[in-house]
Amino acid sequence: MTSFRIAAGELRRLTAGTLPKLAVAALILVPLLYASFYIYANYDPYGRLSKLPAAIVNSDTSAQGRDIGREVTADVVKSGSFRWHEVSADEAANGVREGKYSFAVTIPPDFSAALTSTGNFTPKQATIRLTTNDANNYLSRTIASEVAEQIRNTIAEKVGAEAANRFLMGFSTIYGKTQEAANGAAQLADGAGSLQSGQKQLADGAAQLAAGSSQLAAGLNTLEDNTAALPRQTRQLADGAAQVSAGNAQVAAQGAALASASADLQKTLDNADTEVAGQLRSDGLPEDQVQRVLAVLRAQRTPADQANTKIQTASGQLNQLAAGSRQVAAGAATLAASAPQLTNGIARAADGANSLASGAAKLDDGEKTALDGTNRLAAGSVQLRDGLNDGLKQIPNPDDPQRTATADTIADPVTVDSAGLASAGTYGAGLAPFFMALATWIGGFVLFLLLRPLSARALAAGVAPARVAIGGWLAAAVLGIAQALVLFGAVTWLVGVHVAHPFAAIGFMILTSLTFTAIVHALNAMFGAVGKFLGLVLLVLQLVSAGGTFPWQTLPDALYPLHLVLPMGYVVDGLRHLLYAGASLQSLLDIGVLCGWLVAAIMVSVLAARKQRVWTVSKLRPELSL
Repeated sequence: MTSFRIAAGELRRLTAGTLPKLAVAALILVPLLYASFYIYANYDPYGRLSKLPAAIVNSDTSAQGRDIGREVTADVVKSGSFRWHEVSADEAANGVREGKYSFAVTIPPDFSAALTSTGNFTPKQATIRLTTNDANNYLSRTIASEVAEQIRNTIAEKVGAEAANRFLMGFSTIYGKTQEAANGAAQLADGAGSLQSGQKQLADGAAQLAAGSSQLAAGLNTLEDNTAALPRQTRQLADGAAQVSAGNAQVAAQGAALASASADLQKTLDNADTEVAGQLRSDGLPEDQVQRVLAVLRAQRTPADQANTKIQTASGQLNQLAAGSRQVAAGAATLAASAPQLTNGIARAADGANSLASGAAKLDDGEKTALDGTNRLAAGSVQLRDGLNDGLKQIPNPDDPQRTATADTIADPVTVDSAGLASAGTYGAGLAPFFMALATWIGGFVLFLLLRPLSARALAAGVAPARVAIGGWLAAAVLGIAQALVLFGAVTWLVGVHVAHPFAAIGFMILTSLTFTAIVHALNAMFGAVGKFLGLVLLVLQLVSAGGTFPWQTLPDALYPLHLVLPMGYVVDGLRHLLYAGASLQSLLDIGVLCGWLVAAIMVSVLAARKQRVWTVSKLRPELSL
C-alpha cells in the first residue's frame, strides 16, 4: 500500500456522501471566509474616513483684522477629510461623550491673537484643543491626533508664510528707504562738491578781501594823514573865494555901468544920424548925397559900434564871473563847513578799514579751516553715497512672485519626496500577507477536524511508517492546495489586491499550505488530541511574533526568538515581496525555512507513525479524545 493509495482512501472516505462532500467544501472555504472577508472589510478604511463624523468648534475672535480661526474652519470643512460638523463647544463635548462625533477640534478665542502676537514682539503659542473618547473607538484618537498635527502644520506653514512675507516686505521697504538715502547721499555728494568749489572760490575771495582790505586800510590811513589840514585849508579857500566874489561883483558893477554908457552912446549916435539926414534933406540936398553922407557917418562910427559890442560882451562875462565867484564862494563855504565831517569820516573809514583788514585776515584763516572741513565733507559724502549704493546691492528686493515663493519656502523649508520601492496601495492590501498566512494555518488546522492524521488500517497492515505518514499528510495537502488556490483567487480577483508576481505568489502559497498542513499533521500524529491544542498554541505564538501588522523589530525582545524560529513570519515576509515587489534573496531564505519546516514536520509524522505501530493501553483507551 503506497502513500498515494492511503491518501486517496482517506479522501474517498471524506467524500462518500452528500454531507461529507459539503464538509470538505466547507473546509476548503474556511481560509476564504477568514482572510478574504477580513481583507475586504478592511481593504481601504482610510479612503472612507470622509464618513467618520467629527466636530469642529470655532470660538476665535479676530485680531489685527484677521479671523484666522474662521479661515482654518472653512479650510477644514471644505477639505472633506471627515464628515465635519461645525458646532458649539457644548454640542461638541456632548457629541463626543455620547458617540455622535468620533472626536472634536476646538479653536479657542485667542487663536488669532496668539498667531499674530509675534508682530508685536509679544509671542504666544496658539493652541488647538483635541477632544477624544476611547469609548467610541481607540483608533479614533490616533487618527484625530494625526489630523490635529496636520492642521497644526498647515496653520504653522500658513502663518509662517505670512510672517516671512512681511519680513521680506520689510526688506523691500528697507531697500526703498536705502535707495532714497542713496539718492539723497548722491545729491549730498553733488552738493558737497559744489560747496567745495564754492568754498574754494570763497577762500580765494577771502584772501583777496584780506589783501584788498589791507590796501584799503593803508590808503585810508594815508588819506587821513593828508586830509588832516583840510578843514583849515578849505576855510582859507572859502574866505579867499568870498573876497574874490566881492571883487568880481564890483568889477561886474563897473562893467555894467560902462555897458550902459556905451549903449546910451549908441542911441545918441543913432539919433544923430537921423537928425543929420533930416537936416540935409531940409537943406535940399539930394537923397543920394544924403545917403553918401550917412554912409560916411556910419563908417566913422564903426569903431564905436565895435567897442560897444565888446563892452556889452565883457559886461555879460563880468556878470557871469561875478555869479560864478558867488557860487564858488558859496561852495567853498559849504566845503569849509563840511571838511571837518569829511576828515572825521575819513578817520572813521580808516579805523573801519583797519578792523575790516583784521576781520578779513581772520575770515581768510577761517575759510581755510572751512575749506578743509568742506573737503572732508565732500570725501565723506562720496564714501556715504558709494557705501549706500554698495549696501543697496546687498539688500534683497524681491518682486511679488519671488517674495511669495521665498516666504512659502521659509515657512515650509522641507518637502518629502516619497520614493516607494514597493507599494501595497491600501490598508487591506498591506495586511493581506499576514491574513493570508493566518488563514492558511487555520485552513490546515480545521482539515484535521475531519481527516485522520494516520491510517489505522495501514498501520495494522504493517505498511512502512514513512508511507503511512506521507499518505496521511497527502490528503490534507491536496485539500490545503485547494484552500490556497481558492483563497488566492478571491483575494486577488474578488477583493482586488494587486499581485506583482502572481505565478510565483501562487507557488509560494502552495508551499506555505504544504508546510502548514505538514506541521499540523505532525502535531496531530504525534500527540493526538493534545496536538490540536498545541496547534492552537502555536497559532497564537505566531500571531504575536510574525510581525504581520507592525514591523517585527518593534516586538518585545523576549519574542525575537519566536519570530526567528516560527514559520509564519517567513510566510508574511515572502508574500510581501511577491505581492508588492518581487523575489529577492530574502525570498530564498523564506522558501528555505518553509522547506526546512516541511521536511522536519514529515520526519515527525514518520516518527509518530512508527510509534503508532505499537499498541498500548493508553492508545486503546485514551484519557482525552476529540
